[in-house]
Amino acid sequence: MMPEPSYYQQLFLRRIKREKQLIVLWRTAVFLLFLLIWECSARYGLIDSFIFSSPSLIWKSFMEMCRDLSIFSHLGVTVTETLVSFFIVVILGAGLAVLLWCFPRLAQVTEPYLVILNSLPKSALAPLLIVWLGANERTIIVSGVSVAIFGSVLNLYAGFQNTDPDKLKLIETLGGGKKEKFQKIILPSSLPLFLSVMKVNIGLCLVGVIIGEFIGARQGLGYLIIYSSQTFKLTWVLMSITLLCIIALILYGLLGLIEKYVTK
Repeated sequence: MMPEPSYYQQLFLRRIKREKQLIVLWRTAVFLLFLLIWECSARYGLIDSFIFSSPSLIWKSFMEMCRDLSIFSHLGVTVTETLVSFFIVVILGAGLAVLLWCFPRLAQVTEPYLVILNSLPKSALAPLLIVWLGANERTIIVSGVSVAIFGSVLNLYAGFQNTDPDKLKLIETLGGGKKEKFQKIILPSSLPLFLSVMKVNIGLCLVGVIIGEFIGARQGLGYLIIYSSQTFKLTWVLMSITLLCIIALILYGLLGLIEKYVTK
């Protein structure tokens, strides 16, 4: 059985717990204060409610779209496209990073191209993707993948390269090859990096999907933002942006829970 913590250990743990609770309280207070100032400014004419809307108008629009079920189709499309893009990035990014590690000469040849493609603004590629692939969900998924894939490959490959060389030499002295090095050393040591990269990629995939929906979609939150801005329904624009923030927060939180479970 584990020994019970001492009085000073318990005191320390309680202090850490109170600190976390205080941070959550302050975060909530700042958010609620922002909403209050925004709402009061719109109600009393300090800002133009037609342009800046207000929390109450956003909530009213959201409930109206919930009643006619129209918002759920847009949410479902965007979330589905984001998750599909993310899983493709996970599989393809990890596979390409392993391939570059297995063949160093291939990595030396392709690394400059990966850096250039990663630096290229993906919004510039979206119109070409629409022309090449058509205005459909496949194009939007490719747009989401294109935003995250190159950075994922570069970061994972760099993590593989930074593995402790002494451990790799030990595997060699024991008669192991690349397979044993990867299974015994590279993969376990790179797992925290892999999870961290995936937490970044989920947000990048969402950004890429929205870029694709801006140009070639008939459903989704990106389409709703463009349509609303063109028809001057700015409350819908802000509602869609708010929903995107919530989606990103939920997806990031889920990956954070997976990271805690795996690393534990």
